Amino acid sequence: MERLFTGTVNLTSKKDGYVRVPDLAKEGSIFVDHSSLNTALQGDMVEVELLGKKKNPKGEDELYGTITKILERGKKGYAGVIEEENGIFFLIPDDKKMYTDILIPKESLKEANVGMKVITNITKWEDPHKSPIGEVTMVLGFPGDNDAEMLAYALERGFSQEHKVEVVKEAEDIQKRGIREEDKASRRDFRGIPTFTIDPITAQDFDDALSFKKLPNGNYELGVHIADVSFYVRPGMALDNEAVYRETSVYLVDRVIPMLPEVLSNDLCSLVQGEDRLVMSAVFEIDNNGVVHNEWYGRGVINSTRRYTYEDAQAAIDTKSGDFYEELQILNDISKKLTKKRFEDGALSLETPEVRFKLDEKGVPIDVYVKERVDTMKLIEEFMLLANKYVSRFITKKQEEKNGEGHAICIYRIHDKPDPDKMHDLDLYIRGLGYHVRFMDGLIPSQDLNDLIKKMDGRPEKDLLQIHITRSMSKAIYSTRNVGHYGLAFDYYSHFTSPIRRYPDVLTHRLLMKVLDEDYPKEEERGFYESLCQQASRREKEAQDAERGSIKYKQVEYMSYRIGQEFDGVVSGVSEWGIYVEEKKSKCEGMIRLRDLGNDFYNYDQKGGRVFGERTGIEWKIGTPVKIKVKDANLEMRMIDYQLI
Repeated sequence: MERLFTGTVNLTSKKDGYVRVPDLAKEGSIFVDHSSLNTALQGDMVEVELLGKKKNPKGEDELYGTITKILERGKKGYAGVIEEENGIFFLIPDDKKMYTDILIPKESLKEANVGMKVITNITKWEDPHKSPIGEVTMVLGFPGDNDAEMLAYALERGFSQEHKVEVVKEAEDIQKRGIREEDKASRRDFRGIPTFTIDPITAQDFDDALSFKKLPNGNYELGVHIADVSFYVRPGMALDNEAVYRETSVYLVDRVIPMLPEVLSNDLCSLVQGEDRLVMSAVFEIDNNGVVHNEWYGRGVINSTRRYTYEDAQAAIDTKSGDFYEELQILNDISKKLTKKRFEDGALSLETPEVRFKLDEKGVPIDVYVKERVDTMKLIEEFMLLANKYVSRFITKKQEEKNGEGHAICIYRIHDKPDPDKMHDLDLYIRGLGYHVRFMDGLIPSQDLNDLIKKMDGRPEKDLLQIHITRSMSKAIYSTRNVGHYGLAFDYYSHFTSPIRRYPDVLTHRLLMKVLDEDYPKEEERGFYESLCQQASRREKEAQDAERGSIKYKQVEYMSYRIGQEFDGVVSGVSEWGIYVEEKKSKCEGMIRLRDLGNDFYNYDQKGGRVFGERTGIEWKIGTPVKIKVKDANLEMRMIDYQLI
């Protein structure tokens, strides 16, 4: 049996580790005792030696092993506060899964003083029985400063607000050159067709625009026009190298850290109103039922007639007035039919709530709310899905016509079927809510989940259920090997519509042009593209971790100003330590510890998904509405404590 595997480390609260190994999908992970981590940290890519099997505390067989080599660190740096003891300086990391402090030689402190928040790199760590040695790479400020706290989440993962000097220079040169007539000459001209963008009111860059006109045969010409970033950002450029490293823009609570310099992302590439812009276009002849009769792909030039916000566009539809209200109404009707068709094909109807903050001038959260989803958001999403699906299929089929079925290179966004064990856990969760669904071939049918979500409209458990469904799914990743997209029920799916903020879309544009030029990618290039897919998947997760971390921080900060205040909540989880409660309006989740539940002895019933009192019989389950008071909010630990009223 093979003894050496490669995987990613996930640390437990006891500082032991599990190495997730893709090649051991059936067994899952390899357990690594703390003493065998050999300096491995949370998220590290490692080589692990499989030693055998043993019983875990639950009496189940599990694989165990030892880490033999660190292949790549999971973090680019560590945020924390500088402390000093007996003349020795060290960093206390913010990351609670970082199980050791980092020693900082005095000469490596740079401008940092004791008590300051900094970013530190590990420069040397050979002996797991000693602390690692590090150096300060950036001084952020003091704990609690908004800029320091927000930037820490991004900088720990290697996402800097500053672009390299050579990258900025290339971007400024491109912007200075601008768009010339020769750039437009060989492109399809859409400037005479009504064209508009629909985006959030706060949007600063515009990736996508729609053009729309009626055809003599009663059908419509729908153009999905995407910023032609690949025309400006080309292989070998410093711009491209940094975009590969970043892979994505990062959306923190109070700022965007863009993948590309702003002179491109917010200006030359952005599809602003009233300016000629270069685009990659997917044009469809589509009928009233959303059936596509013809398709065209290529480079184009547009001039956006109108910059809509979601609210403006929705108002035009609702009042049947204003610019393009008729076109918007037709598009809205078609988008609803496309959505209905997706659900009939087995797509999941998931709309997890998005938390937004209103901040004062110092970045302090003064209000928290859930972003409302209006029809115009769904309209744009549906037509972007349409373009992504058709572009992916076109790139694939054109190559297969030449090279045979299965011989195509594309940057697919794949979403595999869920793991049956996770589906079983989801089934138990749903039963805990008092509902029943079918279990067929290791899966809960999508239709059953969609019906259940619809049935729970207006109930506080709905959002929690959708989050649990999402967690039970496989992770969507990028790959050159297509397995389809389970959640969307698409056989072909690629990211094509957001190249300003996602590098895989830039790659998809390049591959589309290769196919159109009949300069097909070669099989020996697959490894190159696959490595870019893996990098994109990894960086996407790191960006999501930064974004979620910034949201959690602001939620805790929001509640830190509301100690003693009362709120409505719903039980979001139960454990042996207590019950988790999510505040209804802000979605701020905190814990009520067992000892604070009342004058009784409380038990955790894992199988029943409840906590109950032995004497009173009072029980708490997921979805139980409760009245709560904020007891404490610990910004250092990122934790909120509630108490029952």
